Amino acid sequence: MSVYVVIGSKHDFSYALKCIELLDKFGIQHRLFIASAHRTPEKIDEILHLVKENHIQVLIAMAGYAAHLPGVLAARALCPVIGVPLDSSSLLGLDALFSIVQMPAGIPCACVGIGESGAKNAAILAAEILALQNSQLQERIKAYREEMKEAVIQANREIAP
Repeated sequence: MSVYVVIGSKHDFSYALKCIELLDKFGIQHRLFIASAHRTPEKIDEILHLVKENHIQVLIAMAGYAAHLPGVLAARALCPVIGVPLDSSSLLGLDALFSIVQMPAGIPCACVGIGESGAKNAAILAAEILALQNSQLQERIKAYREEMKEAVIQANREIAP
């Protein structure tokens, strides 16, 4: 059970950290890479070689602006790719969102939201994909959902007991 997280630059690390924290919580092995779809295509080649060699089951790619990173990975990897558009431009991530979700037919790239919440949801979606064949991971996801439910109840107890 393993996931690779790929970000475009060090500026994206704070978002990746939110994703990685949840992958850790679920007990999912992961590795972080930094690669630019435009500026370091040879690094993309290296990552894709490792994906194949290590039988990586899910890729999570985070990028802002034109956000070609998730699409380039989706076009070349034979595993699910989850793209996270980052709100790094004056367009608040809409440019990245459109870039990720407008993939041509036959090159799917999942997208679960912009920015920090998208990064967290990417980790959860990756966990759910991996949990299809792992009952222990299914139980960890159920426990996480119970934690979220309890947090909402506790946070709102004084308003609606």
